[in-house]
Amino acid sequence: MRRSTLSGRRAVAVGAAAALTLLAGCSNSSSSNGGSASATPTLTGDCAPYQAYAGHSGTTVTMFASILSPESDALERSWAKFSSCTGIKISYVGSNDFESQLPVRVSGGNAPDLAIIPQPGLLQQMVKTGKVVKPPAQTVANESKWSAIWKSYGSVNGTFYAAPMSANMKSLVWYSPKAFAAAGYTVPTTWADLMALSDKIAKAGKNKPWCGGIGSGTATGWPATDWVEEVVLGKYGGDVYDKWVSHQIKFSDPQIIDSMNVVQNWMHNPAWVNGGIGDVTSIASTTFQDAGTPILSGKCSMLQQASFYEAQWPKGTTISPTGDIFAFKLPPVDSSVPTPVEGGGEFLAAFSSRPEVQAVQNYLSTTEWAESRIKQATGWVSANQGVDPSIYTDPIDQLSAKYLTDPSATFRFDASDLMPAAIGSGQEWKSFTAWFAQNQSV
Repeated sequence: MRRSTLSGRRAVAVGAAAALTLLAGCSNSSSSNGGSASATPTLTGDCAPYQAYAGHSGTTVTMFASILSPESDALERSWAKFSSCTGIKISYVGSNDFESQLPVRVSGGNAPDLAIIPQPGLLQQMVKTGKVVKPPAQTVANESKWSAIWKSYGSVNGTFYAAPMSANMKSLVWYSPKAFAAAGYTVPTTWADLMALSDKIAKAGKNKPWCGGIGSGTATGWPATDWVEEVVLGKYGGDVYDKWVSHQIKFSDPQIIDSMNVVQNWMHNPAWVNGGIGDVTSIASTTFQDAGTPILSGKCSMLQQASFYEAQWPKGTTISPTGDIFAFKLPPVDSSVPTPVEGGGEFLAAFSSRPEVQAVQNYLSTTEWAESRIKQATGWVSANQGVDPSIYTDPIDQLSAKYLTDPSATFRFDASDLMPAAIGSGQEWKSFTAWFAQNQSV
């Protein structure tokens, strides 16, 4: 899935005092054409870089997404200067039920101005309603900073609708370097080594090798689909993966069944899971946000989860190659597959063409906004090629950016997010939740 549905709900309030502070370095003066009230103001000082978006002061743009606190806090900070300088208020609402609520709102005539959509399959569903508005020319021009594959994920039937905003790496395993060093464990670089390490940890009897959780509100189940997708890509490669996404290969195909059996031997293994939480069935009732907590208390050793999981570690956790927590790349099941990398991302779709909405679209598709977002908090990566790599100060972000931009990697977008929403974020999530909740066999 994606970097969405993070724990907690806390709106960021920018009070009057904070707004005045931001405005102190900015001056809005009338333009030289007569200084009429309707003229576009000239932005000066710290606000000068936002001149292209001026002229819409006093307007409000609504935005709906699945991103919750703490990540939504950084998101709102990333456009705070833009809002204070242009006078465009972005009214953001995040929901853990985004995937089910967005179609209801759109069909009910209550669509937001903008929606951050993490599933290309859901984007396709929204485009079919006829309510999604094509982006303005400047947003399209800004896509030159992204590789063609990302633009294709924001397109439906060859028509571009939604600009990519972020990229995240799914193919990571979180662990404690301190605990590994104390136990004499080394980071595995092959699938066989990973399975052997899991067995070694289990037999040592001090903890379980794996912990996990797939709870995520109405999106419950997506982490389980990620596990299968990682195995399909890492064992059978991009061609089989693509055919599975396009339904040329069905879920009943031997290659997909085999991949599910690999996951069953891994994350359904009662001797290996669910450290510090419960048995296999507890994976279904544990939120993905809470799944990694037992690593810090030494009750489990590893968690397979995406790069955006970094935001879930408690404040004060040292995240480094020698710290409390770090991550390594999930090894491919078959070493003949060149650097398989599963990833996700988010796309900004519009349901209105009002000028202030287009101004926000244009800004959020720029390199400048991407760099502003990166500076707000760790755990967020952009595949925008104009971003200065030195801005990434966090080792996990650096690790993720390395693989997400590797031209030799076998990169694929999250399969359940690419599939039609009724399948990928619908039946598949439900079926995979039942797979764990009822401790079913493949």
